[in-house]
Amino acid sequence: MSGRLILLRHAKSAWPPDVPDHDRPLGARGRRDAPAAGRWLRENKHIPDLVVCSTAVRTRETWELAAEALAPRAQFPVAYDERLYAATARAMLDVLRETPDSVRTVLLVGHNPGIQDLTLRLAGGAGSDALLRAADKFPTSALAVLTSAAPWSALTSDEAHLDDFAIPRG
Repeated sequence: MSGRLILLRHAKSAWPPDVPDHDRPLGARGRRDAPAAGRWLRENKHIPDLVVCSTAVRTRETWELAAEALAPRAQFPVAYDERLYAATARAMLDVLRETPDSVRTVLLVGHNPGIQDLTLRLAGGAGSDALLRAADKFPTSALAVLTSAAPWSALTSDEAHLDDFAIPRG
């Protein structure tokens, strides 16, 4: 990946009756927590060059609120990819391998269990505190920050180091 990968699980969603899973919006807590994720990214200087986001309503809303808190009025290149909806770690990895090598920092907004599984798959080596916390629980709005020297196209299991794991709350 030759850079940084930030994995963001969508914020807490609502469960309105008769709404298909893909179309569920954020709930009140999610609308509070998504901006907190953006503030955490800003405070830790994790600015994405590219955002790859699931097409689900709750992931799109999470990114929109996080982006506004990260850098108000900034325009981030965003690719909405339907393959990320309910994707496995393997499917997410396939999407990431399509990232141009010129991109240094990618932020992927997706769903569990795929986000947690991808974090553990990529950083499966040493049991750091961050890795142990990510393995224990990867709640809504959680962020994993990984780095690797491998090009995106060659990214495989155990290629990355988990630098940070955070659960921002609003």
